[in-house]
Amino acid sequence: MDTPTEHLSLLLIRDMPYGKYKGHKIADLPGHYLAWFAREGFPHGELGQLLALMVELDHNALRGLLDPLRRGR
Repeated sequence: MDTPTEHLSLLLIRDMPYGKYKGHKIADLPGHYLAWFAREGFPHGELGQLLALMVELDHNALRGLLDPLRRGR
């Protein structure tokens, strides 16, 4: 992951690999699930980085930043 735009784009294409929301795009995970990760700890690697980014977007009401990227797909 190199640029902020690439980070945001990955939220729209990476699936949650396990758990209750397995198969859902990280960008579509509900806020309460993201908050759980923020409290309990993020997994290592890219998945943890993407979940942490999504927590920030959700917590700061910035999910709308993903809309132009969604439309571009």
